Amino acid sequence: MPADDVLSRHVLREDHVMVPTRLRYTCELLKAYDAFSIQGSQLAAPRMAAEEEVLSFHTKDYVAAVRALSQGYSTYNPSNYGFSEAGDNPVFPGMWEASLWSTGASIVAAELVGSGAAQAACNLSGGLHHAMPGHASGFCIFNDPAIAILHLLRKGLRVAYVDIDAHHGDGVQHAFYDTDQVLTISLHESGEFLFPGTGFVHETGSGKGKGYSVNIPFYPFTTDEVYLWAFQEIVPPLIRAFNPDVLVTQLGMDTHFNDPITHMKLTVQGHNQVVRELGGLCPRWVALGGGGHDIPAVIRGWTLDYGTMLGLEWPDEVPASYQEQYGLKLLRDPEPPDVEPGVHQETWRYARERVAELKALVFPLHGLPTQ
Repeated sequence: MPADDVLSRHVLREDHVMVPTRLRYTCELLKAYDAFSIQGSQLAAPRMAAEEEVLSFHTKDYVAAVRALSQGYSTYNPSNYGFSEAGDNPVFPGMWEASLWSTGASIVAAELVGSGAAQAACNLSGGLHHAMPGHASGFCIFNDPAIAILHLLRKGLRVAYVDIDAHHGDGVQHAFYDTDQVLTISLHESGEFLFPGTGFVHETGSGKGKGYSVNIPFYPFTTDEVYLWAFQEIVPPLIRAFNPDVLVTQLGMDTHFNDPITHMKLTVQGHNQVVRELGGLCPRWVALGGGGHDIPAVIRGWTLDYGTMLGLEWPDEVPASYQEQYGLKLLRDPEPPDVEPGVHQETWRYARERVAELKALVFPLHGLPTQ
């Protein structure tokens, strides 16, 4: 976890759905649980990514444009690089510095785990998985997961990347689509219904990377039980077959049933059960944040996730000091969301069909049975 609120100070736009202060609120709740006083837990200082680190994935032209636009220069047309005043990616003051901080924090996490200084490291300001080499996309300016993975690859490590954000991890898939040194798995609401409109089962990689890009799309209104079933059918077998040195995860909380821009129906505890499963798949683990636009759900979910990384389960009742300040009383959702029976049946049908397709396409390439 980062030791400084420098990662949460910026504002994309006053009415923007991505609110960086969610990171500070999460850190404060973890402090209320004394999470950083526990043996084996520590706050690491973030750092700004060096420009050459950002250039390991992004183009020189794009990096120069981000710097210039952030400083108010008009030599670059924002729309050529994915920026627009009223869109997902506005130009905002301090954009360059904020992007370097969040990317650098993910690199620090990769350095700690890659060097053996830590078994697991977490940067909740990271997970900005949509950014492409030459343009911003979906609230993401620099693709810190791809850059952190590239750092681990330079250390000679095999990496598995699992993305549980409601949106397809398209930028990370793009980065490693033609290599067998990184296994990317994205579980997300289907691109038939949600941005970025990609992440279909047939997107399985190219060349040496054939079979190393894996996508599990879900029907809108998918609940915990359907999601967990599909996860268990696909993810553990592939991770074990791939046998990575390091697991990198993107833990977006926008699958929650209260999220205002997605249509999934997971609970906080359903999300956390997936994180528990992930934690048992590889001894070295870099966890990154991601989407999440219902602030209470983000705070509660990521607090539970950090406890999971420590091997702890926090009491459900939020510490009194935090309750008094923010009014948040319970970590877990007391009731699951209501989903109409017919819709629930459709989510099961959709998941079963996608899992069967995936097994037929990808499992044989990893020596796994399709049944």
